[in-house]
Amino acid sequence: MTSTLRPQDYAATLLRLSLGILFLAHAGLKLFVFTIPGTVGYFESIGFPGFLAHLVIAGELIGGLALLAGVMTRWASLGLAVIAFGAIYPHAGNGWVFSAPGGGWEFPLFLGITALVQALLGPGAFALKLNAARA
Repeated sequence: MTSTLRPQDYAATLLRLSLGILFLAHAGLKLFVFTIPGTVGYFESIGFPGFLAHLVIAGELIGGLALLAGVMTRWASLGLAVIAFGAIYPHAGNGWVFSAPGGGWEFPLFLGITALVQALLGPGAFALKLNAARA
């Protein structure tokens, strides 16, 4: 059985790869620039429990890799959407634009929405689909 890829499949792939790279970059920022202790301290300073920093870093790493590979794309995207929407809270008081001191909240909102769009679109082309019937 052959399948024909449509332009939408390539569009979903571009979105999936872009989001995967972006979330890996955010995990890398927390690991290598802010460091794990620094990220934990920041989470605690804004009222979140410190262990949540570990979950966010792991989610961004695992979710980003899953998106790059096209594995469990819908679930990875939904998990990353939760992380992105959660990132609105610490940026909410800084205004709309992310270039504001402390970063605004439009970028986390955009990331959350695009992750939801990815979940709706599915993995697209060139994906290692697990349980392909539901991918």
